[in-house]
Amino acid sequence: MNFFYDTDEETTARISEYRDNIYDNVVDRFRELIADNAMDNALALADEFFEWMDPNQCEEEPTIFFHEQELKKRYNQLRNG
Repeated sequence: MNFFYDTDEETTARISEYRDNIYDNVVDRFRELIADNAMDNALALADEFFEWMDPNQCEEEPTIFFHEQELKKRYNQLRNG
């Protein structure tokens, strides 16, 4: 896939931090659900975030974030030439 992206160091660090926070929250919530014996909810969460929770795939799973204003700006650039 070809995506337009600008990967300055600050943006990369910001997105990496977002992903790390999401990962931490998912794992914490999964553990809470297991401890509360809420197995159906735990399995639903694990199903949604399987690739992120699997240590063999975690760093390989692509994550695409976008900033709404940046996306609109890029759309207008492409649309208007």
